[in-house]
Amino acid sequence: MDKIKVLIVDDSVVVRRIISDTLSSDSALEIVGVAANGHFALDKIARLKPDIITLDIEMPVMDGLQTVTEIRKLYPRLPVIMFSTLTERGARASLDALALGANDYVTKPSNVGSVGAAMNCLREDLIPKIKALCGQTAARSLIQKAQPAPAATGSSDRPVVIRPGRKERIDILAIGVSTGGPNALAELIPAIPADFPVPIVIVQHMPPVFTRLLAERLDSKSAIKVYEGILDASIEPGQAWLAPGDFHMQVERSQRGSKIKLNHDPQENSCRPAVDVLFRSVAKSYGPNVLAVIMTGMGHDGLIGCEHILRAGGQVIVQDEASSVVWGMPGAVSRAGLADQVLPLNQLAAEISKRARFGRSGVAAPMQTAAL
Repeated sequence: MDKIKVLIVDDSVVVRRIISDTLSSDSALEIVGVAANGHFALDKIARLKPDIITLDIEMPVMDGLQTVTEIRKLYPRLPVIMFSTLTERGARASLDALALGANDYVTKPSNVGSVGAAMNCLREDLIPKIKALCGQTAARSLIQKAQPAPAATGSSDRPVVIRPGRKERIDILAIGVSTGGPNALAELIPAIPADFPVPIVIVQHMPPVFTRLLAERLDSKSAIKVYEGILDASIEPGQAWLAPGDFHMQVERSQRGSKIKLNHDPQENSCRPAVDVLFRSVAKSYGPNVLAVIMTGMGHDGLIGCEHILRAGGQVIVQDEASSVVWGMPGAVSRAGLADQVLPLNQLAAEISKRARFGRSGVAAPMQTAAL
């Protein structure tokens, strides 16, 4: 099997060496070059033809945001992973880079104590993302060679299957998302109407600071209100709550209403927040009145949570492969036979709104809180 060719772009010699040594320790990866700024990177892309780029944000001459803009003009399908600091400035720049077309980001290891510890952090975070993004790109290339281009409507080639079951009303929408999630949420959440009749709870795999800034960005573009999760906050229809970085988020329901619960329990699926934690809690609290949506992301977080939701009688929709940056999480749920429906990103909001208002039957269902 051919190795994945990586171009490293960073103005720091030390950082370039750490990334290079880390990636070179994996036999599936090959470092084909390094560059100190975006100007040199663009020249090396043309000559070296890498499969993926790691791109620092703060660089002289041409910074990461300028570089990713130019890369997307010239190489629209070349995967780009941004490399940023775990600071508010770094988080804002990372979100800007994602909006400009970067595929994902990693944060520079900080306060880890040694070069070896920094390399371990990168080995756990960066290498899986490189493999996932390059694997998705290769799969898409094979699909495009074998099949005609999809229709402009974005319709999925995957058959839509409606799972038979009870026509329960929806009392809560729970969303799990990871790699590619900020842009996917930026398309989905603003398409939710202001009078959406149930609350929304979301886990997006992100570190602290990033989740707060993402919630603020989504709120500024949406008709509904979007907040970062707050301990004991009451959730209401027309609100979306995003799990804060480094905290698991749950929903606890009582006769007095539903509240956000946060904890610092161990990671699940190498994640905190984890989708499984949130989904188990909504299945327990809302039973058959849950609509769960699994969107683009690496790994299989959310798979067990979807099993809990279906066992309780709830409903599950997943994003399709063609519109996902990485079809790991939604693919795992689909392959396990847990999805009621598989839809492209641009059809999710309409289907969610329809189910929230009318349930599976297409007949309006009452939205009042059920007696517990």
